Amino acid sequence: MQEYAFSVHRIPAGVLGASGYAGRELCALIAAHPDLELIFATAHEQRGERLALPGGKSITFCAFDDAPLGDARIVFAALPHGASRPAVERARAAGAKVVDLSSDYRPGHGHADGVPYGLTEAARAAVRDASLVANPGCYPTATLLALWPLVARNRIRPGATIHVVAASGVSGAGNAPRRDLLFGEVTENFRAYATGNVHRHLPEMRETLHAFGGDIDLVFTPQLLPVARGILATMTVPVTAIDDDPMAPWKAHYAGERFIELTDAPPSLQDVAHRNVVRINAQRVAGVREPTLLVMSAIDNLMKGAAGQALQNANLMLGLDETLGLPS
Repeated sequence: MQEYAFSVHRIPAGVLGASGYAGRELCALIAAHPDLELIFATAHEQRGERLALPGGKSITFCAFDDAPLGDARIVFAALPHGASRPAVERARAAGAKVVDLSSDYRPGHGHADGVPYGLTEAARAAVRDASLVANPGCYPTATLLALWPLVARNRIRPGATIHVVAASGVSGAGNAPRRDLLFGEVTENFRAYATGNVHRHLPEMRETLHAFGGDIDLVFTPQLLPVARGILATMTVPVTAIDDDPMAPWKAHYAGERFIELTDAPPSLQDVAHRNVVRINAQRVAGVREPTLLVMSAIDNLMKGAAGQALQNANLMLGLDETLGLPS
């Protein structure tokens, strides 16, 4: 099943659904992690195929039923939404801790009591003590971490509507064959989708903002960029007041955070590619009657928006340094 020797000095880890973009990213991160050892990677349709990993390592995909769940201390489930829960429960029954990257346990979907929502910077204490963590979606990560400091300080006007326009690379849609994601359909093109405030990540964002204490509405419009990876979210936020330094709430809220970068200029996708960071900028909006902030955030959707944040949570669950194995 694996083409490199298991080390008793490392923590055995497995990936379910390893053939997708997030799953492959997880396998690569685990292979390079100083304290983890990848002992299985499942991909039913590609079972028997070999996946090359950093450092000259490789692993052969296996079917889920052939995965040695009982040998893993941590399992990452990168399975499709709606299909993850049964596999997660089998991994937990085998004794493994699990980070689930699907929506099956997230707020607004099939959330279960006692399962922390792993927006790591907002949930460290709960994540440390958890045997199962629901890893946030990519759009919610970019949006919620950008808005949280304002919500926590009651800076957003009560009952206000926040408009979020977020553009994503095509890897955010997964790697299942789809005509609308073919190269000829995406290249030299730019379009919105799931318009009309119906995107599947909205319940997750609404419930989390409410849990933060926010009395706000969201209008969320996702857009598809002709790039492989990355998300750039732009938020128009009605506020009660603006500091002399518009970035002051973020500087106070995120002081010392390793994976939060605050900038004086709008972020770009190149700033965050292949890094487990969210990069945030805020500026006042001119020419409007009420105080308004334009808040921008950028993440790599496969890193801080998926595999990187999952590993960040797993490090905490295993009692390791949160930053281990993560490019910042």
